[in-house]
Amino acid sequence: MRDAYHEELDSIGDGLVEMARLVGSAIGRATTAILDSDLKLAEAVIEADQKVDDLQHQLEARAITLLARQQPVATDLRIVVTSLRMSADLERSGDLAQHVAKLARLRYPERAVPHDLHATILEMGQLAQRLMAKAAEVIITKDVDLALQLEQDDDAMDLLHRTLFQHLMDDRWKHGIETAVDVTLLGRYYERYADHAVAVAKRVVYLVTGEHADDLQADIQPATQVEGA
Repeated sequence: MRDAYHEELDSIGDGLVEMARLVGSAIGRATTAILDSDLKLAEAVIEADQKVDDLQHQLEARAITLLARQQPVATDLRIVVTSLRMSADLERSGDLAQHVAKLARLRYPERAVPHDLHATILEMGQLAQRLMAKAAEVIITKDVDLALQLEQDDDAMDLLHRTLFQHLMDDRWKHGIETAVDVTLLGRYYERYADHAVAVAKRVVYLVTGEHADDLQADIQPATQVEGA
């Protein structure tokens, strides 16, 4: 019975990794669709989000069954509860990738992103994909140091997000209100996607240590300052 129990716990972790890989692929393909005005690819991303939703539902069912039948405590309970929260973050990430694809479909055959912002959106998409790949690695390895790095990596996304707004607020903006709204939405989608990747990594920190990532970072920072003094 205990072997089956731990196999079920492992299967929950495997499901989270699969979700992370799917939503990582989705944001990469959605970025290509929005930049290239690729309707076929946009439709594929939109349709594929159902698999992410299905995986989340399966994971929730397994977790609820474990809670009811095994009544886990201590670390095992943290695994189940934290996994439920991670699955919600990953499902939301898939929705955000789908939003990017839906915007590509909405504007087809036109391009939603003006040429002068093409490089910025491409960089945001690539960064989002890298962040989610790192989050998947954190789920697999339970590497706390790597997990804590994700928040620093997210600073680059925040900078790109601000860059978009600088373009929008520039008096030389010539692409109209509709495009401004599209770009604003895209910036928000990528920024929130990155936040969910960071949230997943933070939840792994809690799973491993029993402490919240923000508290750990607060403890680490003063020590770093003392060493550098």
